[in-house]
Order: sequence, then C-alpha cells, then structure tokens
Amino acid sequence: MLEIFLKTLPFFAIIGVGYWAGRVKFFTPEATGYLTKFVFYFALSAMLFRFSANLSIAEILDWTYIVAYFWATALVYLLVTAVALLRWRSVEEAAIEAQCGVIGNVGFLGVPMLVLLMGEDAIGPVMLILAVDLIFFGSLVVILITGSRDGRMSLGILKTVGTGLIKNPMIVSIVLGFAWSASAMPIPVPFNEFLSILGGAATPGALFAIGASLATKSAERMEVATWLSFSKLVLHPAAVAVSALWLFSVDPYSASVMIAAAALPVAGNVYMIAQHYGVAPTRVSASILISTAVSILTVSLVIGWVT
Repeated sequence: MLEIFLKTLPFFAIIGVGYWAGRVKFFTPEATGYLTKFVFYFALSAMLFRFSANLSIAEILDWTYIVAYFWATALVYLLVTAVALLRWRSVEEAAIEAQCGVIGNVGFLGVPMLVLLMGEDAIGPVMLILAVDLIFFGSLVVILITGSRDGRMSLGILKTVGTGLIKNPMIVSIVLGFAWSASAMPIPVPFNEFLSILGGAATPGALFAIGASLATKSAERMEVATWLSFSKLVLHPAAVAVSALWLFSVDPYSASVMIAAAALPVAGNVYMIAQHYGVAPTRVSASILISTAVSILTVSLVIGWVT
C-alpha cells in the first residue's frame, strides 16, 4: 500500500504546487482559466486522440462493462438525489448534488494517472467511463435543470444538450481518434510525435490547473459537502465494485480500472455547470475541495486494493 501511495503522491504534489501558486496569486484566476483552456482544448485532446487512434473500438467496446458502470453510478445518483429531495432541495440542486456524488475527475486526473499507474491497457476502460459520464450524466444534469425551470421538456433542451456534446473537445477527440483507427491508416511519424509532445503536457498541465483552481474555491456548507465527498469517494466506488465484481462479472483487470476511476474526486466540470446555471456553486466548490484533499489517501487505498 505504501508503494502505491508513493506512486500517487507525485500527482497530488503537482496539484499542491498548483494550489500554492493560486493561493499566493502567482497564478491569477485568469491565468488558471487560460491554462485550463490549453489543457482542455489542446493537450488533453491530443492525448485522447492519440490513445483512441491506436485502439480499435470493436476491441474495447464492452457492453457488460458499460452496463455495470452505468447501473452502479445510476444507483448512487438516485440515492444522492433522494437525500437532497428529502432535505427539501429543489430538483436543480438535487441534480447538481447528484453530479457531485458520481462524476469524478476522469478527464484531467484519471486519464493521465490511471494509465501511468495501471498500464496502457487501462486506456480503453477509462475512455468508456469518460464517455458514459460525458454523454449520459453530463446530458442528464442539463436536462433536469433546464426542464425544471421551464416546467416541461422541449426541443430547445435537446438542442442545448446536443450542442454541448458536439463542442466538447474530449468527445470530439475520442470520436475522431476512433474514426482514424477505423480507417486503418497508420499515423504519420511527424504527426504522431506532434501528438505525443502536445499530449505530454496534459498530465502536468491538468494537475497544476486542478490545484490552481482549488485555490479559488471556498469551503462553505461543510456538512453537505462532506456528505457529497463521502458519496463520491466511498459509496460510488463501493457500488461499482459490487456491480462489476459480483453482479456483472466484469473482467478482473477492467473491473479494477473501473473501481479506481470511480474513486476519483469530484470533477471540476460540475462546478462549471453549477456556476453557469447559478445552482449551488459554493456547495460544489466545497465538495471538490474536500474530496480532492481526502482522495490523496483514499485513491491510494483503492488502487492498492484493486491491484
């Protein structure tokens, strides 16, 4: 376990450096925003395209794996939603809290860290999880928030969801990468090296950006944020473990990647959604702050257990 902790420590150390840079204003919120854009639109996209272009979607597409992850995630999603509604929170707030309970930082933290710690075979399983999170649950929260405000479903909501998916560089880069893979054309050496160099900036850039963005987060509504962090770091990976290992009998290695990915802290894009729609941004902010800090230990424990 100590060995795993020491392997994950450098990742969280870079997050810590980013946090320090944000706290002392060496990196202003504006600078952090531009760094996040660089990672999101360029470095991470290059990494995901390169990964997917060297994979065959027919080889990694595993519906049992997808259903196992979806079932467990939906279960925790419904539980967190029910707890919010029992506290007399609105549907909008319940939807945001449910996102905090199940959507981990797979793109910025999971892709670079799990691939390095668990091997390149983790690429396919991690991408499937990222796709489910972005396409289904990312769309669901928008539908619930806009639908509850309008009082009904409309074509406008579906247009908003579709536009958001098309404009998401992670989805676009994965789709284009698989399209390239399906064409059976080899990646030209100069282009492959370009992707490798640019994609290499994704890991340190993403981790530093996570830390710098945490420096601007506040820790209000601690009791709710603690519950949401517990849901994300404990309930979600536990539900995924039961689903993958016992209910659906997923391949052991793929199941270990799924459980490790489920143990990641609350994703930063949940805060972006909350801020965009004006729904409990400080609650989400605190959840990201707490879950990221605690995950220094919990992620190591989970990865140590599954490996």
